Amino acid sequence: MLLFADLPPLIEERVICSVAAAVYYQVPANIVLAVAEVENGKPGHVSRNTNGTLDVGPMQFNTRYLAQLSAYGITVKDVSDRGCYPYQLATWRIRGHLVNDPGTDIWTKSANYHSKTPYYNFIYRRKLIRAATKWADWLSQRFVTKDILSSR
Repeated sequence: MLLFADLPPLIEERVICSVAAAVYYQVPANIVLAVAEVENGKPGHVSRNTNGTLDVGPMQFNTRYLAQLSAYGITVKDVSDRGCYPYQLATWRIRGHLVNDPGTDIWTKSANYHSKTPYYNFIYRRKLIRAATKWADWLSQRFVTKDILSSR
């Protein structure tokens, strides 16, 4: 079975980079893929927000958030380019929300990637759940896994 034969090159990069980052940061791969899909960015893509900030690159990093990361040498170019780094950084950020944000709802915490404002979080959360469900099905059809903790 060919895993990626049905995917255009940018989506193939999205899948490979999202899954690799999900494994590394121990975040559900379907959630990382869903965030990437909902953000719908592309390398070099810039979107202007109504609040004057910009969203940049494949994972649409907000320039307000990037301003905080500049202390670590992370630049707009880093999150705008092709390759896996934007996905790794985004997954690191999603993991931070999953581990550090209050509450127990994985979907609300994951939607904090977009906004912690309840109204915007709710809208993004609905989109995220739909996309994550689709990606979970896609992944389960292509990656056979075994629960090693279940009865042997």
